[in-house]
This record gives sequence, C-alpha cells and structure tokens, in this order.
Amino acid sequence: MFKGVLFDLDGVITDTAEYHYLAWKKLADDLGISIDRQFNEKLKGVSREDSLRLILKHGNREKNFSEAEFNQLAKTKNDNYVEMIQAVSPKDVYPGILELLISLKNAGIKISLASASKNGPFLLKQMELTNYFDGIADPAAVKAGKPAPDIFILAAQVVGLNPEECIGIEDAQAGIAAIKASGAFPIGVGEAEQLGSDIALVQSTDELTLDFLKKQWNN
Repeated sequence: MFKGVLFDLDGVITDTAEYHYLAWKKLADDLGISIDRQFNEKLKGVSREDSLRLILKHGNREKNFSEAEFNQLAKTKNDNYVEMIQAVSPKDVYPGILELLISLKNAGIKISLASASKNGPFLLKQMELTNYFDGIADPAAVKAGKPAPDIFILAAQVVGLNPEECIGIEDAQAGIAAIKASGAFPIGVGEAEQLGSDIALVQSTDELTLDFLKKQWNN
C-alpha cells in the first residue's frame, strides 16, 4: 500500500492556470511579445523563471535584459497574478478533491504538495485546505524545476517518505515526467495525447477516489 500522495496544484486541486495565462499575457503584451493559449500550454507546470525564459525566447528578446531586469519582470508577472488570485475561495476546489483529502487523512496516508507555484501555501489557505496537508515542498529549495524530479523528491521527504512509497498526481506533461523520474507512481488528470498512454489516467478529478488510487497502485 502507498504511504503518501504528492499533489500538483494547478489543474489538479484547482484551476489557477487561467490566472497564470492572463498574467503572462499581460506581461508579454507590455513587452510587445505575442503569446496565445496554444503557446501557454508550454508554460504549464514550468517554474516562473523558466516560463519567462520561454516567453523572451519566443519574442527573440532573451538577450535584452540584465539579470536585475529579468528578476523584475518575473516579479511584475507574480504581482499581477497574486492580485488576480485574491478572489480564490473554497468554491474553486476541483470536484472530488476535498473528499479525496478527507479519505486519505482518515486512512493515515500522508498528503504533500509538489507544486512549482511559490504561491501554493497562499492558495491552499484561500481554499481552506491547509489543514489537510502534512507537508509542502518549497519550490525555491529545489535546484531544477519540472520535468526534473526534484520537487516530487522533496515533497516525499518533507513528510518522511521516499518517492517510491508515494503516488504523484499531475495534469501536465512536465509534471508526469518529473513523477516518473522521482520514482513515485504517476496518475494523470487529462488526455493520453498529452500525458501518455502508459500511465493511469482520469478525465475528471471526481474520479480520484481512495479506492481508485488503491486499485491503480495494486495493478
């Protein structure tokens, strides 16, 4: 039996992806770089700094900014985003997630957050989910972002487990790659075209029950 579940945040617990997109689009527009929803798919699950690098590269402007200017651009995006997510509340929690957290808690299974978002703790607080989490991996403490396994390894460590004892839940390609590389057992939320046909998948988060997780683990 698995001993822990490592949750991604965006696209698994709630959808702040739209806010990220709008905040990046605003920044890109201000820089005269055009990005659309299709381009935004490349930014899902990717750290703030790496996302900014992808946008600047896309606009052929990666050489235009000093380190200090680059850091200021990343901060500007985050300021826009943080302003937008003040409105997040318990009603934004995805279907089935609260029930799953309660089931895991009752079964004595550790719950940890493995999100690239530095705003993870704030969002959990806004959605009144903080008390369900035994640990939160700090994305600032890892060397490399997803698809590197670092954040999932840390998410397991902060609850006293090895990744091999855990299930990781993700909705992004980079995240699934990170779970696999960490040694945890991957479950994807989404389509096989994006996430691969070699892992357990659900179309909707309300399919993520404790029984479903046990069944996949035992298979």
